[in-house]
Amino acid sequence: MSNMDAFQGILKFFLNQKTAIGYSFMALLTVGGERLFSLVAFKCPCSAENTVYGLAFLFAPAWVLLILGFFLNNRSWRLFTGCCVNPRKIFPRGHGCRFFYVLGQITLHSLVAPMMWLSVALLNGTFYECAMSGTKSSRLLELICKGKPKECWEELYKVSCEKTSLTPADNEELKLSLQAQSQILGWCLICSASFFSLFTTCYGRCRAKVSYLQLSFWKTYVEKEKAQLEETFLDYANKLSERNLKCFFENKRPEAFPLPSFAAWEAASELYSFHQTQQHYSTLHKVVEDGLELGPEENETTMALVGSTQHV
Repeated sequence: MSNMDAFQGILKFFLNQKTAIGYSFMALLTVGGERLFSLVAFKCPCSAENTVYGLAFLFAPAWVLLILGFFLNNRSWRLFTGCCVNPRKIFPRGHGCRFFYVLGQITLHSLVAPMMWLSVALLNGTFYECAMSGTKSSRLLELICKGKPKECWEELYKVSCEKTSLTPADNEELKLSLQAQSQILGWCLICSASFFSLFTTCYGRCRAKVSYLQLSFWKTYVEKEKAQLEETFLDYANKLSERNLKCFFENKRPEAFPLPSFAAWEAASELYSFHQTQQHYSTLHKVVEDGLELGPEENETTMALVGSTQHV
């Protein structure tokens, strides 16, 4: 019994740390992907295309990860679904700026993976070394080749391939210098991102309208509602499909099947902002408490700001 209790305690700990585990897993994937790119796909051309080639490997994967971050974030689709038909969903009367606030929150979450990629790639230094060795900027060349023979100015693009007329010691020194610059930029990026993350988190918590315990309850409620909502979707979809298939093959009229109205679906799909006077913990909670019937003036769907429960 004690072993089972210990196992349950360990399991509960990991479940409570799922955000940290998710970020750790993302970091491992980023490191693995960067190493795979460096060893298999990346071959610095040692020509005039060094800069474009190196920057492409440095920033193109980061851009793809940013797009994937938007694509895989459910809040993106909750924000934009139906906005062309009804622009009031994203620009409600009196709350036009909330769209940009919500979009900013989505962007910050989507930036996690790209920042990890850039940090790992800069710490490795391979892509930066190739990109900087192809620079044509006189200022950068002066910075890189300061105190080096004149061949450095003319053959810097060959440094990565070790085909310069420089001595092996000078060539190795140039490579180490470029890699050191890359690693310094990588650590600066990591420190800046860490500080900005801490600052925004502290600012959000300081501006929270609820206490720590209520915020913890809110987080638990949102997680439970999301899990049960998915189960309910599956259950109702199975029942509806079974009814329709049965009626089709038995060639008979279907029985009434209760489902939310279009207005209720629209209202429950809105993004929600917490109000102290109406302590609803989700949009669905608000819709149920206020009733599923909307007044004539509420038929036009509006958008409200997502609360901090999405980020605790």
